[in-house]
Order: sequence, then C-alpha cells, then structure tokens
Amino acid sequence: MTNMDHDMLIATLDRLKLTAIRDQLDTLLDEAARSKMTLREALGFLVSREIARRDERHISMSSKIAQFPLVRELDVFDFAAQPSLDQGQIRELATCRWIAHGDTLLFLGPPDTGKTHLAVALGREAIRQNYNVQFVTAATLVATLAKAHVDGSLDKQLTILSRPKLLIIEANAAHLFFQLVSRRYEKGSILITSNRSVGERGSVFGDPVVATAILDRLLHHSTVITNRGDSYRLREKRRSGLLQKTGPTLEPNETANP
Repeated sequence: MTNMDHDMLIATLDRLKLTAIRDQLDTLLDEAARSKMTLREALGFLVSREIARRDERHISMSSKIAQFPLVRELDVFDFAAQPSLDQGQIRELATCRWIAHGDTLLFLGPPDTGKTHLAVALGREAIRQNYNVQFVTAATLVATLAKAHVDGSLDKQLTILSRPKLLIIEANAAHLFFQLVSRRYEKGSILITSNRSVGERGSVFGDPVVATAILDRLLHHSTVITNRGDSYRLREKRRSGLLQKTGPTLEPNETANP
C-alpha cells in the first residue's frame, strides 16, 4: 500500500466515522495478517473493534449524563461480604427486565454495605441495554422540586424527571417526592437506596401519611433487597484486628417481591 493509498483509506474511514478502525488501522491489519484471517474474517474483526469502541463511548457518555457519583460494576462487588444478598437475584436484576416492566427496586440497609455500588452497577447495566438513566440524591431532588414549586415550574421539572427510563435515588424525601413518584408510577422504573427499613417509613419521609402514599406506589411491582452485612469500613477493622467480630446490630428487614 502506497502512502497515498493509506492516506486515502484513512480519509475514507474518517468520512464514514469509523474512528476506531482509523485510529488502529495498521495494528488491526497486522493482527489480522498474523492470524491469517480470510477477508471475511478480517472484515468482521475490524467491524467488531469499531462496535466495541462505540459501546465504550456510549457507556461513558451516558454515565456522565446519568451523573453517577462513582464508577462501579457488578463483577467487582464482594458478595461474600454481604451474605444476606442473593447473588442470583442481583444477576437477574442485571438483565433489566424489571426496568422494561416499569417496576421499582429498593436497596435497604445500614450505611456502607454496598447499596450505592449495586445501584450504580445496575444503572450501568441499564445503559448497556440502551435505557436512559438518571442518578440523584434525595437532598438534591427535593431541593430541585422545592425551587420549581416556588418559581412555578414544578410541572415542567416533574416532566423532566419523568423522562429517564430508570431514576436512581439515594433517598430521604418529602411531599414533593410523592408527586414525582406519582408521575412516574407504572411509567418508568425507580431504584432507591436507603439506610432505613420499609417499616420506618414515617422517619424516612418525614410524614407518615405521605410516606404511606409513596410506599403504596413504590412497593407495587417492586423488589426489596436488604443488605444485612457489616459495612466495608467495619469489616476492614476486623481484618486488621482492631475490632473483634460481634453479632449483627441491625434487626433483619423483610425481603419481598410483591
């Protein structure tokens, strides 16, 4: 291949926006040659690399839009540290069928037991399956809704928050949260993490009456998963010998699939 031929090929790949092939052309062609690929196999190899690059960019861009606070994947979650969790159930949730059905998922348990890790990991799995996702803390959510309520744009803000197919909330909430839950009810999935159990709904949401109305909607078509294990920080202290292992301090919460 002459320099001109190479330059023309690079320009053509650039015009077709096949940037992964363009950026790695010589390396990919050398690898195809070493593997003695047929033309058909080589073409498939090049295309697969292009798709992989696009998938990576899609996940990266969508994760930024989702505003995840960190990057976490299911493959690195320490299920051995949280024996109360059913790994098979979590893997099933990673198929995102619950999102397709518009169901709700609640992760409950004490702080630092992996709820956010699981929430973000499932959010990234949803992105891989082309669902749009948004992550928000309850404090930010309620502040946003309260501001919108004051300036008369509440309906607009509720509409915006109803668009993502999956809304992930690290939650405490108030009456404005009820309006959002109602707007999304049976239309889009919600994944919530909380340090409180379902039975503590009055303290979680501040108003037992509003809490009951919210939870009636959240628990319909829902899965509730409770992390009962030690926090990661506490476990590290025990491993280092700074703290002797004791029994669990949190009363078991119910695990349900209404």
